Amino acid sequence: MGRGKFKGKPTGRRQFSSPDELRAGTSSRPRTFKQAQAEPVQEESEEDSGEESAEEIDDQETKPKGSQSVIEVENPNLVKAKNLKAKDADVGKVTELSRREREEIEKQRAHERYMRLQEQGKTEQAQKDLERLALIRRQRADAAKKREEEKAAKDQKKAEARK
Repeated sequence: MGRGKFKGKPTGRRQFSSPDELRAGTSSRPRTFKQAQAEPVQEESEEDSGEESAEEIDDQETKPKGSQSVIEVENPNLVKAKNLKAKDADVGKVTELSRREREEIEKQRAHERYMRLQEQGKTEQAQKDLERLALIRRQRADAAKKREEEKAAKDQKKAEARK
């Protein structure tokens, strides 16, 4: 079975002791001198009284792990979510809009107002558009009139040529 690009070291994989093996003392790892020294001290305290050892066991169980015991300050930048219940919520309270939201609403209203005036023909651009349209209509009407006159003249020439 392939193991990929890199081969493992000839010494084999690292083996870690499980917490159960450490408690039982059956781990294959040799103990250091400090750990051997610490063991007899624990045995002596257990021999003194059974009540104290029970209290010590409780203290050991509640002891915080890692950096929790050192650092007890909360993150000042953390923003906690404010959960409001339905009965605590103020129905009559109107939330204020942010500056961007207000500007966006004003922009929409101004655009709607401008479009209404544009439809009514009251804005400068609408007046220019209407003038342009009137000019184009006049030009088209003149061109149509001219075509009709040319057609009538052509028909008249044909009629005269036949006679």
